[in-house]
Amino acid sequence: MTALHVRGGQKLQGKIDPSANKNAVLPILCATLLSNAPITLRNVPEITDVQRIHDFFQELGSTVKWDKAAQVLEIDHSTISMSARATLPQAMRASIMMIPGLLWRLGEARLEHEVKGCTLGAREIDPHVAVFKAFGADASTEGKNIVFRNRGKVPGTRMWLEYASVTTTENFIISALCATGTSEIVNAACEPHVQEMCTFLELMGAKIRGKGTSTVKVEGATELGGADYTFVEDFHEVATFLALAAVTGGDISVRNSQPEMFMLIDRTFEKFGAHVEHANGFSRLNAPDELVVQQNFTSHITTKVEAAPWPYIPADLLPIFIALGVKAKGQTMFWNKVYEGGLTWHTELSLFGAHTLLCDPHRLITFGGNHLVPGTVTSPYIIRVAIALLMVAASIDGESTILDADPIRRAHPNFVPNIDSLGVNVKWAD
Repeated sequence: MTALHVRGGQKLQGKIDPSANKNAVLPILCATLLSNAPITLRNVPEITDVQRIHDFFQELGSTVKWDKAAQVLEIDHSTISMSARATLPQAMRASIMMIPGLLWRLGEARLEHEVKGCTLGAREIDPHVAVFKAFGADASTEGKNIVFRNRGKVPGTRMWLEYASVTTTENFIISALCATGTSEIVNAACEPHVQEMCTFLELMGAKIRGKGTSTVKVEGATELGGADYTFVEDFHEVATFLALAAVTGGDISVRNSQPEMFMLIDRTFEKFGAHVEHANGFSRLNAPDELVVQQNFTSHITTKVEAAPWPYIPADLLPIFIALGVKAKGQTMFWNKVYEGGLTWHTELSLFGAHTLLCDPHRLITFGGNHLVPGTVTSPYIIRVAIALLMVAASIDGESTILDADPIRRAHPNFVPNIDSLGVNVKWAD
């Protein structure tokens, strides 16, 4: 068990350079398997899943150099032998995005049945299997493994997703680059990290039309070259530090090169009386003296924050706004339209003295503005929930403990040093 001890009650102030987005870094690393040319990636965060992929590439026979201090990762897959074999790492869901590259390169990929990730409810792999089959792969079960074998190049295909899944969209795009002709995906996910993967692939020479929209077309059979690419800031982390300013009554500026992605996020902060400004490459939130839930013009309707696939508020950001709902005077309904297991952690908030009501697996009401007290809480294996609990603890005068807080390290290697620099006394304890 890894715990965080937090002594809160300070108004956080300062400037932050956020990390890259884990959800962009991992698919881009997987997509590098489509090239034999040298690739340099910059601003690579030192997180567990990157280390797992690094180790897997070395096991395959790739030449990989990672300067962790400089955050630079150099990759050369031309040294992989055609006879190479490796079972994908089970401990991360991103493993499934290496299957297209392995099928293209080796003709076979093996995946353990239980692919793990955050504890957010059922996350099936059937949509991915449908993508691989559409692009000419056979799938079978051998012992504890699902084995995919490539039948050879196939023409481009058209697929209409039942749900705008991020990883399914990414797998379709990567697979389509290995086909012949044009492929089209309808109801594609369009999150910023999906767009970033497309930008990286275009830098390598891919021809992709429609990124950032629900319909994406990909030209296949394009030989991909090398690239020198710098990851942009993680919009989740930018929003999280802004929320830390709001919840502690502080003033924080965060480097942000994509403020155009924040229009709806900014409006959501406004629902709690907090205002975000974007200028000179930074986003700033100077908190009001008190957070108050803003009343709707339609006065009998409860203020809502609804999370769904982009361009809605991302489900990954819902916990940080729940933390604001706990602090702000008034009632707020939070609606997670994505994960049925995404709100069960709300009972931990009561240990701080917060008042919440779970309406059903998808909807939660906070009755904010209560006097909160330090407490010891336990985080589920969900990155943003661990951060939300830390946020509430940071806003309370006194010492709190977040048990099982290790998920934070999965996405944000510098998160604790960063908030420590802003004025929170926080330390890890095993």
